Amino acid sequence: MARIVLTAALIVSLSMLIGCQSNTGRSQLVTALPGTSTSSIGPVNIAEATEADLVEQMAVHRQAYRRSLELLIQYYNRTGNYDKLNWAKKELSALNAMPQYKYFIEAEVLPPDLKATTLIPEADTLFQEAVQQEKEAGLLPFGKNEQKLRLALDKYNQVVSRHPASDKIDDAAANAGRIYEYFKDYNIALLYYQRAYQWDPQTTYPARFKAAFILDKYMYRRAEALELYRQAVKEQREYAEWIEFAERRIKELTKTEESTK
Repeated sequence: MARIVLTAALIVSLSMLIGCQSNTGRSQLVTALPGTSTSSIGPVNIAEATEADLVEQMAVHRQAYRRSLELLIQYYNRTGNYDKLNWAKKELSALNAMPQYKYFIEAEVLPPDLKATTLIPEADTLFQEAVQQEKEAGLLPFGKNEQKLRLALDKYNQVVSRHPASDKIDDAAANAGRIYEYFKDYNIALLYYQRAYQWDPQTTYPARFKAAFILDKYMYRRAEALELYRQAVKEQREYAEWIEFAERRIKELTKTEESTK
């Protein structure tokens, strides 16, 4: 019995540790369907390569590997070599089942001093497509279609990467932050919420509150959270549902801060 209790306690402890991770990486899983073609790229000089160079080359090799297995399957199927056909099918199945990440995060690359000022029809169209994709993923907090959420993320990121002067970049960043938060990729969500109010200080989204909440609840960076709660209460009084919570946390965090002096 003691062994069973100890085992259960260890499982609970491990679950809590996993749940406290700042990034799960789930939002960064590749959304491209198997067989998606990628243009070729030449050798990369590692001494001079940027992250974008390396990620692009990795994506090319990943797709080339998949395509080679698909060609082998076609060949063995045509020649009747069923042992090797099964091997190639198993390897392709394993490749498709393996987590594959995008690595590249647009908000890391784009500077905080962009201005969401210009009406750009193409950006508006992309943004509406992303909103529709997110709606199709489902409204409930559980049981969402995560593949559709990742497709929506791709669209939101296209808004900011292709049209960095668009007046929709703060909207796209805030909506992307919400999806990253759903996936428990809190470091990335925080960055996107920060970009939303940096790119448009008068953004219509409660991005400051959300960023403060993540700093407070998930990262335990309470001093930063306190400052941002104060800023949010001052700058975004229209969010009544957040004001009460933020003011309570300001009092609690201030009391804690004073007691440690």
